[in-house]
Amino acid sequence: MRIPVAVTRRMPRWLRVVVATLTLVLGVVVVIRPTTSLDLLAWLIGAGLVLAGLLQLVERPGFDAETDRPSVWRVAGAIVWLVGGVLVLALPGLTVRLVAVVVGVGLLINGVLSVVSGLRRSATLDARIAGISFGIAELVFGVLALAWPDITLLIVAVVFGARLIMGGALELWSVARGEPRAAFRPKTAPGPVRRWTRTVAAVVALALAVGAAVVSGSVHGASPVVDSFYAAPRDVPAQPGRLIRAEPFTRDVPANARGWRILYTTERGDGSAAVASGLVVVPKDGSGPWPVIDWAHGTTGFAQNCAPSLAKHPFESGALFSLDKVVDSGWALVATDYIGLGTAGPHPYLIGPDTAHAVLDAARAAPQLAVAHLGAHNVVWGHSQGGGAALWTGATAKRYAPELEIDGVAALAPASNLPALVDHLPSVTGGSVFASYVAAAYTAIYSDVSFRAYIRPGAQVTVREMSKRCLAEPGVLVSVLHALALTRDPVIFSKDPNTGPLGKRIAQNVPPAGIGAPLLIAQGAADQLVIPSAQSAYVDGLCAAGQQVDYRTYAGLDHVPLVEAGSPAIPDLIAWTHDRFDGVPVAPGCTRRAE
Repeated sequence: MRIPVAVTRRMPRWLRVVVATLTLVLGVVVVIRPTTSLDLLAWLIGAGLVLAGLLQLVERPGFDAETDRPSVWRVAGAIVWLVGGVLVLALPGLTVRLVAVVVGVGLLINGVLSVVSGLRRSATLDARIAGISFGIAELVFGVLALAWPDITLLIVAVVFGARLIMGGALELWSVARGEPRAAFRPKTAPGPVRRWTRTVAAVVALALAVGAAVVSGSVHGASPVVDSFYAAPRDVPAQPGRLIRAEPFTRDVPANARGWRILYTTERGDGSAAVASGLVVVPKDGSGPWPVIDWAHGTTGFAQNCAPSLAKHPFESGALFSLDKVVDSGWALVATDYIGLGTAGPHPYLIGPDTAHAVLDAARAAPQLAVAHLGAHNVVWGHSQGGGAALWTGATAKRYAPELEIDGVAALAPASNLPALVDHLPSVTGGSVFASYVAAAYTAIYSDVSFRAYIRPGAQVTVREMSKRCLAEPGVLVSVLHALALTRDPVIFSKDPNTGPLGKRIAQNVPPAGIGAPLLIAQGAADQLVIPSAQSAYVDGLCAAGQQVDYRTYAGLDHVPLVEAGSPAIPDLIAWTHDRFDGVPVAPGCTRRAE
């Protein structure tokens, strides 16, 4: 059967070539560099939505053979796409997040309409299966679009880019073959092969949607959940360093040790009261009092559920791979989660005084857990973010907690030279994840630092979503995907973060000299994140200020391998810490050793 057509209009050949070529080229650009195009994504999606609506109107499977007109459901779906496209094009200032919402809502509405269309009594079996399958797939993808706005943007960019490439290529092929192009063209009724091919495609789309939903559910479900232990009671003590509550903790605690998680009071850098959580581990054999290692953990994230005490592997998540050696040495461990991880935020990521207070107040509060039998002597350890926190702890201790006995400070690959670190992040694979934590923390804590002023518009949704994911949870794979995509254009900042209010605040949080306890700084010579030259420049500044420091570099070791169990830095750290607890004097001034 042939469907009669009332209107046939030909487009000039030269115009078809120009439009097809531009479409093809634009599609290639979007697919190759989707994140670069995020700033223009609203325009691309708007045009794509309009095109999708027009194609849905003229597509043959959408026609009702009895009336020679497009089915009412297909017309309704086409109108949804057209309205969405016009909305996006009419509002060029629409945020990228809202563009994702438009796409998600459009998918949901079209999904409902497709399911309803498939349930028509007059529909053939293949049309029923195709309509219902496509509809459910659209519903699932619509929900995922709203649940994962940042990854949706990347996928939408690639999908629309692919659509543009195919459309442009097909049009050029059509011109080359000399075929006329019409707004509406006569078409023969589809045969069984074509009809069932569409049905199979619909079922495949449904299977992909279900698979995506299962993966999404497992990723979301695997994220740590903050429980009631971390909630501050109404009668919080006013004094920092007071133990609020404690309960036994066994996850990844060595067999020859006992553990507890604690909640305690602390104080932000501006003097406002806060609550933090942490872990305490002591040897099981013996009665103490145990010398204490005050551990400042490496980066785990910015969101509240990123506390190491909530993670599946609480000690390794913050890069403490040598807890067994701590216990075997007859020492206790007091490990803060910092403010805003576990407890109410925001978390002061790479903000010195706040994290130092959390470390010191954990050392104050933990001895109030009488059953742990903690001693009076402390050595502070920290890695990466925690290395910077350890340096700040040493510089702050005498003023903030003069009653504590701090026998030494060991900073392992510390985040010390913050301007150099932030400047280097665009060169690091995955550096945008750490940059998102910096942006989230500094804009949340400092009123003079604006997120919109420093993060380029096309990357704002991506950066905000990255900052919500913990490094130890499966959802960070989405952030890694974006980080890999951003390697072609890794700059998420619209202007140099080391300038203006943000630059001032970053410089303000460089750990100062004036650490009264013996200081050890260890650095991997092959570190790709905290680069050795930046660390050396920081140490030069300490030495010039008269700070005693034992600076050791380790050939061939990257950022995390420096603190893994097989690293030569670990026995050096253990031996150095034994000397601190034993009161062995350190050499004055600056010493440098390459191990």
